[in-house]
Amino acid sequence: MTSANEEQAEYWGQSENGAKWLTYENQLDHAFDPVLDLVLDRARLAPGMTVLDIGCGTGISTLAAARKVGSNGRVLAADISQPFLDRAATRAADQGLGNLNFQFADAQTFEFPPDQMDAAISRFGVMFFEDSVAAFANIAKALKPGGQMTFAAWGPLDVNPWFKLPHIAAVKRLGHPPRVDRYAPGPLAFHDLDHVAGMMAQAGLTDVTAKAVTLKLPGYGGVEGSAALCARVGPAARVIAHFEGDEDDFEAIQSAVAKEFQRFLSDTGFHIPAVINLYQALRSE
Repeated sequence: MTSANEEQAEYWGQSENGAKWLTYENQLDHAFDPVLDLVLDRARLAPGMTVLDIGCGTGISTLAAARKVGSNGRVLAADISQPFLDRAATRAADQGLGNLNFQFADAQTFEFPPDQMDAAISRFGVMFFEDSVAAFANIAKALKPGGQMTFAAWGPLDVNPWFKLPHIAAVKRLGHPPRVDRYAPGPLAFHDLDHVAGMMAQAGLTDVTAKAVTLKLPGYGGVEGSAALCARVGPAARVIAHFEGDEDDFEAIQSAVAKEFQRFLSDTGFHIPAVINLYQALRSE
C-alpha cells in the first residue's frame, strides 16, 4: 500500500509505541467504551445497513457495528496498520461474525468502492491524516448520496485529564519534547470544533455538525491501574520514548499520575472526566 501518511503508517504498523495498542487492547477498549457508545448512538446504525469503519484499530468498533447491522448488513473496516487488522480479524472470527471485511488502507487515498455505504463511523481514527480535507472527500465517495459520517475525536487538552495529567507528569520528570503544530496529525488534532467543521464543509459535505460532549471514562483497574495505563500509552509514553526514559521514569510518572487521579475517585467509583468532539455530516445528494 502506498500511503500519503507514511509517518502514521510507520508509527501504527511498525513502532513499539503503536504496538502498545495491541498489548493494552482490553484496557483501552474498556476505558473508551463510552466514546464508542456515543458514536454508535449518534450514527443510528440499523439492521441491513452497510458501514465503513475508519481507523478501526483492533476491531472493537467494527464488531459492535457488525452486531448492529446484523446478518443482512455489512461492515468494511479500514486501518493503516496491518497488525491491528490481523487482530481485529481474529476477534471477529472468535465471535463468529461473518458480515464484515477488513481492508489495509490509507483512508485519505484508498479507492473504496464508490456509492456503497450507508454510513461511515470512527472512534478516534480520523485525527491522523496529512490532508484531512482530502481524506473527508475520499471517504465521502464511498458513501451513498445522503450517507452520514459520524466521527469521535478528543477535545482540547485542558479539559481531558486522561491526556493532560500524564503529559504534565512526564514533562516534569524528563523535560519538554519539541513542540508541534497544534493541528498536526495526532490524537488532539481535531480539538477545535470550528476548524474541523470547516474542513468537512470544504470537502463538500453538507449538514455538518460539531459538538463537544462531556463523558466520564471508567479507566481500568481503578486509580493505580489507570495511572499505569496512562504511563504506558499516550502522551506520557511519547515523552518517555523521546527522552529514552527507563523503568524508573515509568514508575515515577505512574506514581505522579496516580496521585493526581485520586481526585476522580468517588463513592460511585473511579471515572475520568472527558470532553469528546463529535462530528457528523452528510454526503451531498
